[in-house]
Amino acid sequence: FGIAAYRKYSTGGGYPNISLSTPLPGIPKPVFASVDGQEKYETKITTLENGLRVASQNKFGQFCTVGILINSGSRHEAKYPSGIGHFLEKLAFSVTQYGSKDEILLTLEKHGGICDCQTSRDTTMYAVSAEVKGLDTVVSLLSDAVLQPRLLDEEVEMIRMAVRFELEDLNMRPDPEPLLTEMIHAAAYRGNTVGLPRFCPAENVDKIDKAVLHSYLRNYYCPERMVLAGVGIEHEQLVDCARKHLLDVKPVWGASSATNVDLSVAQYTGGIVKMEKDMSDVSLGPTPIPELTHIMIGLESCSFLEEDFIPFAVLNMMMGGGGSFSAGGPGKGMFTRLYLNVLNRHHWMYNATAYHHSYEDSGLLCIHASADPRQVREMVEIITREFIQMGGSAGEMELERAKTQLKSMLMMNLESRPVIFEDVGRQVLSTGKRKLPHELCDLISSVTASDIKRVTTKMLRSKPAVAALGDLTELPTYEHIQAALSSKDGRLPRIYRLFR
Repeated sequence: FGIAAYRKYSTGGGYPNISLSTPLPGIPKPVFASVDGQEKYETKITTLENGLRVASQNKFGQFCTVGILINSGSRHEAKYPSGIGHFLEKLAFSVTQYGSKDEILLTLEKHGGICDCQTSRDTTMYAVSAEVKGLDTVVSLLSDAVLQPRLLDEEVEMIRMAVRFELEDLNMRPDPEPLLTEMIHAAAYRGNTVGLPRFCPAENVDKIDKAVLHSYLRNYYCPERMVLAGVGIEHEQLVDCARKHLLDVKPVWGASSATNVDLSVAQYTGGIVKMEKDMSDVSLGPTPIPELTHIMIGLESCSFLEEDFIPFAVLNMMMGGGGSFSAGGPGKGMFTRLYLNVLNRHHWMYNATAYHHSYEDSGLLCIHASADPRQVREMVEIITREFIQMGGSAGEMELERAKTQLKSMLMMNLESRPVIFEDVGRQVLSTGKRKLPHELCDLISSVTASDIKRVTTKMLRSKPAVAALGDLTELPTYEHIQAALSSKDGRLPRIYRLFR
């Protein structure tokens, strides 16, 4: 019948009688997917007897992303040589009782899987994306990677070489952003928590060995500091796998003792970190980058647990910015303040970008700018003036635009499974629950111009943190930068020179 019916409509005879806007007769009514299906799946959370939290978010599809997030990062290394997190990230998914790194990758490949480990200042994340059918294998692999790493001497030696290479690369890269971020944290939180180095300092590379790593892991890799998060799977299934592979497991370093955990709260100090560096030979490619001096100035914002976190995120979006060679139209943030007030007016500036780093007990809002070494003083003044102007009243248009941009960025990022996974894991790790995207969007929508003014006023009371990299002959003193940020218009104190 199907073919006959099809012929009837496709031959010339019956064709003109049915208008294109009416459904063909005798065809079943279509069932469309509804858009709001995603929101109905709230994040489910179960805490196991040993304190491990299991969190999941269902999402349609045959692949899932599952991983273990641990409340452990460079901020916890105060009593240890810095660089442990850097080593653990590189050593992840290497030799365990499952076998060598290659065997682990082959096992994963059977389920179309890939694995990855990332460490930040406060969180370590081991993640796997694979077919849902392989969930049991994936969780047992994760359990092994986190709790049973062999840390063989030859592995550690290989990682030492990799770390040394990475440190060299960090200093040679034409993009100084990672290095500046390190420096601004060191300046803002001198010698404590999030101010401790994220990359292993060169003098510690040889100090870190199996004994040091085990002593650290014994304190920080304990179940109550972990979340097993999964996206794209049934909650009960994940809990069953967690009970099987993560409940009564004895780690390779013996019983965990979370007795020696560093619970210190981030102390914002402000200050300056300078690195005089000849940047003239950074890029000697076919299109050499001109020699630039990079400056980053930051002020204390707030932790991501406070209500002011959302206004600060909107403010960061409103400042926006980017490179002077950025292509793309108005939708790319060309109407943000650092474009309108800075890059479009001062063509000698190569970059002006706002960043917001936020942790569970503090935060840092900074502006990074780069220009020719001879114009450093002027560039610093332009940044300090932008900071002061944040305290003025925000225009209705620019505020709405920033809020819309922030919401669309949030929603677009949360389309991807690995991003949902990280969001679920991080939120549950730090707060024990998860705010859903639509709740966050409501919070963003309710930010007003007076909120922006209020958080800026609070931020401007803090001492500045400054990171400077390159030729610093024209750099104003820290005291002058501080004076500019406490003035009405953000101008640097005038210097009178006898000889210009």
